[in-house]
Amino acid sequence: MAARHDSQEDPSDAGSTGLPDFGDNIDPLTFEQILEMDDDEEERDFSKSIVFGFFEQAENTFKNMDASLETKDIAQLSSLGHFLKGSSATLGLTKVKDACEKIQHFGAYKDETGTTDVPDKDLCLDRIKKTMIPLKRDYAEAETILKRYYHEQSA
Repeated sequence: MAARHDSQEDPSDAGSTGLPDFGDNIDPLTFEQILEMDDDEEERDFSKSIVFGFFEQAENTFKNMDASLETKDIAQLSSLGHFLKGSSATLGLTKVKDACEKIQHFGAYKDETGTTDVPDKDLCLDRIKKTMIPLKRDYAEAETILKRYYHEQSA
C-alpha cells in the first residue's frame, strides 16, 4: 500500500514553524508546543511572557542556589534543582534541565543519575558547586538564543 500524503505537513518536519537551529540547547519540538499557544504568530506575546518569566525565575533561583551553597543547605539545593528542572523542561531547555536534575540528585545524597547513595555531604556539595558552572553557562547560551529569537538584546 502506498504512503498517503496529506496536504498538512507533519509538525515534526524541520522548519515547520520556522524555528532556527537551537543546537542541543533547546529541544525544538518541546519549544514548538509553547509557540503553538500563541494567538499571534508575529508578536508571540504569550510564549514570550512565559520565556521571559522563566529568565526572571532562573536568575532568582541561581541567587538562592548560591546562597544555599554558602550555607551548605543541601536539602534546599535539591529542592531548587527540582524546581528549576521542571520549568526548564517545560521550555525544552535540555542542558539546563539535565544539570538541574543532577543538582537535585546530589542534594538528595545520590550520584548524578540518582541511583547510588552518596552519604558524604561535602562531596555532594562539591559536585553541586561544580555542576553550577556548566548550568549557568548553558542557561546563558539558551537565554541568548531565545532573546535573539524574540528579537531582544541580551542584558
